[in-house]
Amino acid sequence: MEKDLITEAKNILDGNFQEKGYSIPCKGLYPFQWKWDSGFIAIGFAHYDMEKAKKEMQTLLNSQWGNGFIPHIVFHVETDSYFPGRDFHLSKLHPESNDAYPSTGMTQPPVLGFTLEKMYEIGADKADVLSFIKENIDKVYDNHNYFYTKRDPQNEGLVYIYHNWESGTDNSPIWDDIWLTMNPPEYTFERRDTTHVDASQRPSNREYDHYLHIIEIAKEHNYDDAKIAELSPFLVQDPLFNSMLIKSNDSLINLYQLIGGNEDKVAQLKKWQEKSIRTFNEKLYDAELGAYIHYDLRNEKPIRFVSSSSFSPLFAGIPSKEQAAKIINTMMTKFGGGDMYLCASFDPTSERFNPKKYWRGPVWINLNWILYNGLKDYGYDEIAARVKADSIEILTKVGFYEYFDARKSEYTEGAKGYGGGNFSWSAALFLDMLNN
Repeated sequence: MEKDLITEAKNILDGNFQEKGYSIPCKGLYPFQWKWDSGFIAIGFAHYDMEKAKKEMQTLLNSQWGNGFIPHIVFHVETDSYFPGRDFHLSKLHPESNDAYPSTGMTQPPVLGFTLEKMYEIGADKADVLSFIKENIDKVYDNHNYFYTKRDPQNEGLVYIYHNWESGTDNSPIWDDIWLTMNPPEYTFERRDTTHVDASQRPSNREYDHYLHIIEIAKEHNYDDAKIAELSPFLVQDPLFNSMLIKSNDSLINLYQLIGGNEDKVAQLKKWQEKSIRTFNEKLYDAELGAYIHYDLRNEKPIRFVSSSSFSPLFAGIPSKEQAAKIINTMMTKFGGGDMYLCASFDPTSERFNPKKYWRGPVWINLNWILYNGLKDYGYDEIAARVKADSIEILTKVGFYEYFDARKSEYTEGAKGYGGGNFSWSAALFLDMLNN
């Protein structure tokens, strides 16, 4: 059975790889290149086609702006099958945007540092992969430099996101209270996502009004980071986003030390790391909840909800042993019940939990992959094994969808996953978990 799944996963990845050297997340729903998707996809390719893994990364890095920013979507092709597209985002408004690669003016979790390190670990021809890393590592460093110099207005070592799409967890219940502080206009637009999948699984039109309004504010100021920090109604320090950055800092340190030289960059990365981890634990760890939480920088208050993002700091080595024990206990108590697959994307004991709706409760394979690796790093091998087994069981039952119901009882005959089918990162990270 696993053999068949391996073949299927590879077929999905090969089928979603485009002539221009990047992968789409899936056909129909997502016709462009997404930043964190590409990182995860490259890890999958590395197991059987390193040339595609390198191409995936190279194409994304080629879209980098003059200030080090890497966008969350790169519009390599012109199509009206996705909204909002290039004509809405207008990345060219920023003076340092990349003319050759129309894109959005927002980003996504910075996974590229640890992607490069994973490619090196997986690759059989270490010299070849290291040569590729040497050519590209400074671009990833410049991306981190952008975050710490442009997205940390209080100089704390924690960077902000200015849009829920930057978090990767697009319509999480975590943002609900921020929407209550906003009253955006009602925009007239034609959704494209709901022509591909059931509307009940997607954000509502009113939620989209909030999303578009934030982008309009950023566009009004030509995507200027200082103006966004001053004016965006959404300004959040996100534990998942910052964990990916801290994990990638660590990978860059390891890779630069492998390459040799670059002492100045290593020293800078270590400085960022020290400050980031210290502030992360002081500001985002909630001892009462036994979890890491988001912080609303605009309204200067913690957002006290538990989600799968709350456990992602394990992947970056952020918690102490005592904190790790506490957050894992929270995960197993709230998320690990008898009828539940690990790990729902939002607290199943909350009234806001919705196991069918995008990031409001379903299981996502990329978060499971992050948790699996984090749990192993802290020595929780048994729970890590359960996360892996749950992931493989779900994929075996319904195939490589975008996201999945967390309730075991829903997997009756004929059950399906949610969102897009033949989903690239579900296939890619399955291959990695199997080989890990």
